[in-house]
Formats: sequence, C-alpha cells, structure tokens
Amino acid sequence: MNILQAPRGRKLMAAIGGSLVLAAASSAVASATVAPTEPAASEAPAGTEAGGEAPAFEGELAAGDVFVTGSSTVEPISIRVGELALELSGGELATTVEGPGTGDGFATFCEGGADISDASRQIKDEEIQTCADNGINFVELEVAIDGLTVATSPNNDAITCLDVPGLYALLGPESEGLGNWSDAAELATEVGSAFAGDFPEAPLTIAGPGEESGTYDTFVEFAIAELAEERVGEDSVFTRPDYAASPNDNLIVESIEGSDTSLGWVGYAYYAAESERMKAIEIDGGEGCVAPTPETIADGSYPFSRSLYIYVNVDKAEENPAVASYVDLYVSEAGLALVGAAGYVDLPAERIAASQEAWAARANTPAGTEAAPATTTA
Repeated sequence: MNILQAPRGRKLMAAIGGSLVLAAASSAVASATVAPTEPAASEAPAGTEAGGEAPAFEGELAAGDVFVTGSSTVEPISIRVGELALELSGGELATTVEGPGTGDGFATFCEGGADISDASRQIKDEEIQTCADNGINFVELEVAIDGLTVATSPNNDAITCLDVPGLYALLGPESEGLGNWSDAAELATEVGSAFAGDFPEAPLTIAGPGEESGTYDTFVEFAIAELAEERVGEDSVFTRPDYAASPNDNLIVESIEGSDTSLGWVGYAYYAAESERMKAIEIDGGEGCVAPTPETIADGSYPFSRSLYIYVNVDKAEENPAVASYVDLYVSEAGLALVGAAGYVDLPAERIAASQEAWAARANTPAGTEAAPATTTA
C-alpha cells in the first residue's frame, strides 16, 4: 500500500547515517534530529494543507518507542504520523524515523533491526527470503499513491513530453557517456521513440536517486527494464551509471533546478513543492502525453503512478504495544488524512479498507510471509 510525504512548514530533516527522533520536551511536542554523520537527507516537501477540521482519532496510544526506517519518499509521512502520535499520547509515544532508502531499509528490517520499513516499491523475493531466514513475520500495508515524476528546468522549452523509448535512450545502460540530449537521438530513433527529433543540442545534466532507492527501482521497472532485457540482456537492467546519484531528494531537486537542460526523477510531492522551478515532463505510455497531477495519478492514467507502503514486523507489534498503536494511528482516518497534506494522493476508499483489514487481520505466519494479502499497485 502507499504513503505520501510531509509538507514544508516545519523543517523536518533526517540524517543519512542518523535519524529524526520525535520525542517530548516537557509537556510540549518537540522534534530533534540526531547529529548527522553525512549531509542531511530529504527535507519534507511542501504539501497542500487540507481544509476543514482534521479527523479525530478515537483510540488510545500506548507509551513506548518505535523505530521506522526505509524509503525517503515515505519518510515524511511517517514523520507526520509520529508527530501526531507524540501529540495525542502526551509525549509518551516516541518515534525515530530515518530514510536511507527502500533497499537499505529492508536490509535492516529483515535482520530484525526495525519495527517498520517504509517502502516506495513492494518487497522483492530475495528480501522476503532474508526475512524468512531471520524469522521475520510482516504485514504489507498500502498507504498512499505517488506519481514518479520525470522533470527538467522550465527553461528547457524543447522538451515537454517523452515516451519510454526516449527515456531509455537518454538514461538506459546504452547511453553511458552521452553528454548532450542530441547525442541520444540516434538511439532514441532506433528503439522507436516518437520524440527523438525534439532532443536539443544542449548539455544533458542528469540527477536521480541511487540504487539503494525504491524510486530508482521503480524508474528502472517503468522506463528501462523491458528494452534493456531485450537489447542488452538481463544482467544490464539498470540506468546509465554516469549521473549525479543521491539518496537526498532535495539535492536531486536542486540539481534539476540548477541546469537549464537538466533531466531527473523524483516523487511527485518533491516536484509539486517546487513546481515553479521545475517542469514535469509529460509521459506518453502509448495513449498520448499525460502530465502528473493528483487526478491522473489517482486514476492511473499517468503511466508512472505507483503505490507506497509500510511493512510492519507483526511480532514486534505484538511485543511492543507502542508499535501497534503507531500503526493503528497510521491506517486510521486521522493518520491517512496526512497523505494529501503531504503532497501525495489519497487511496480510494476500497484500498483504505483493504489496508485497515490487513492490519486488523495480522497474525503470526510463516517467517518472511505477509500476515495478509498484499494489495495491488496503482
């Protein structure tokens, strides 16, 4: 299931190699960051505050500590839920949230090192096996819908829409070393792009997440995998390596904004927060060019729509009532109300119900398997 990101308004930072800790300061709600060992990770993007009164949470929250790791895309949502848990518990439920990336998060989670793993993709078979080997039982919960957004500078007038063959020619394994957009035109034509003639004679400055990121994995699935397998082989299903890769979404955004002929990809909330300084490139998935908007992401007409998830260790939730309370709040009306405010797209009612039912039905199952059926992606 899916998750969304937290809005700008409070400066929510997490450290790479460190984490953001939500804890009480006397009777007030306060958040503090562990001193980073490397540059600060993603600041939560701006969102649109929902109008009207926020939904009330009717349950009781247990005291205790919760540790969440994983996706930097989902991280700001988990921070918001942690803030709300801290407030509603009178400072008794403290949450530590970090966002090293979906893959790194699952590595920690499947070794028993985290209560919850945020994810911008579904868990892979090999990660399920690692969980099984370590006796980790989990439940997958969809929390929001994202639209993976391919972006450039508003000054790049030549590019308004791209198709998958065009993206492959610009960013796939065969494009390593190509320094200008126009250098990729021949390959784009060869693989059948309708947009090769639009590629300008201009520097191609690329920024995106690295291989630790679920957003990277999803982009490869959407834009690279099919052509790479067909043309280069199964061992070459990856992007070109010669670009500015970062786990820090804000650095990716800055790079896209910093070049007139940039190219990069981020979660929709990061684009929406900077839409005056970034231009979303429409995607032609075979039925015409479609821009990412809350409407096109929600109805799936935007080709790069995806689900966001949290994975919960059900044994830890049984042992630590604070973990169960945090997830109770997360999948409640009050918790999921934070998704839209964070800049992502709400799940439709039937998928919210599926997540709530999956959480309610959690039970210990054979290690490495889900405690309830996974939902479908957007």
